[in-house]
Amino acid sequence: MFHSIVRIIQIVAVFGIVSSSIYCLLCLRSAVAFLRERKAADRSVRPTQFLPPVSILKPLKGTDPGIYECFRSHCLQDYPEYEIIFGVSNANDPAAASVRQLQNEFPRRDIRLVVCSEALGANAKVSNLAQMLPVARYQHLIVNDSDIRVGPGYLREVIAPLANETVGMVTCLYRGEAAGTLGSRLESLGIATDFCPGVLAARQLEGGIRFGLGSTLAFRRADLERIGGFESLVDYLADDYELGRRIAEIGLSAKLSHVVVATHLPAYNLREFFAHQLRWARGVRDSRAGGYFGLVLTFGLFWSCLAVVAARGAGWAWLLLASTFVLRLAVALVVGGEVLQDRRLATNLWLLPIRDLIAVGVWIASFGGHTVNWRGQEFHLQDGKLSRTVP
Repeated sequence: MFHSIVRIIQIVAVFGIVSSSIYCLLCLRSAVAFLRERKAADRSVRPTQFLPPVSILKPLKGTDPGIYECFRSHCLQDYPEYEIIFGVSNANDPAAASVRQLQNEFPRRDIRLVVCSEALGANAKVSNLAQMLPVARYQHLIVNDSDIRVGPGYLREVIAPLANETVGMVTCLYRGEAAGTLGSRLESLGIATDFCPGVLAARQLEGGIRFGLGSTLAFRRADLERIGGFESLVDYLADDYELGRRIAEIGLSAKLSHVVVATHLPAYNLREFFAHQLRWARGVRDSRAGGYFGLVLTFGLFWSCLAVVAARGAGWAWLLLASTFVLRLAVALVVGGEVLQDRRLATNLWLLPIRDLIAVGVWIASFGGHTVNWRGQEFHLQDGKLSRTVP
């Protein structure tokens, strides 16, 4: 009986290794396709004639290291006409001081601060956006997170695809710039080696993307109104995903820009890192349930380690572990190193096995409840929606 159980475990582990290897190959193929497209676009660069005025909406809460440089990068755009609107829930929010500093440094830029005093729903970010939008003057909108840093050509590149009326949204990949803590480095590594490869793989499998990333959401005001405005999203945790999904539902496509932006990651300790990963995992679980359940087939290092244990260190199991790790490393180097151009990736690669095994634990824990912690507040998550009262 015992030997039968061990044999079953070995078979399951090998199946997991094979499925994860196929997934890694898909990620590599998707990354290579993205790199070819970006290279071709760079070779055929032409001055775009589509330069509509743009309103950049940035909801804020509190400050983070490097946040002023992130704000400042939006004021250095090579673009003829745009405005930047910041929104805070409280006039005394520390982020307001950074906005006033920005206004003093760039007096000729149209920079405004809106105090969004109403709580329209559980998602404070989207509640702020709904109150910021009436102040915006232009029909083309960009929403991105407060900690996003961009290059001077960002606006031109991100807005250009919207010249095609069949494109309803443009979004961007991003790399995480970690603080010195272990939790922050693990977060950065996960973005480069797990999250972004998953986005590229979904793009390849689905013939495009049908969701948005909070690093950049560029769209038209008219299309936002067609899906019910920001007000229809105020109770959703994954508002970026939901916005992209709804735009796809009205027959418009979403495009993944060739621009990669940067995000400054907080100095997470391990507890904060795990809480953030769990919130993200439960949000994905509720938004893309089928794909989330399928993640169990991508945990190659876990299945390889299980095979080594079940096979009592047999040579074939060690060979599978080595080949799985090589494939995993290849995905990390191609996506993190080439696509995202993460210069710090090499110094964090030794953490990859640890990060991958933690990911298995987070995946399992995500099925253990519906509670998420977001910016110090506890919420109940059900069908993608947040409620402040935990049952």
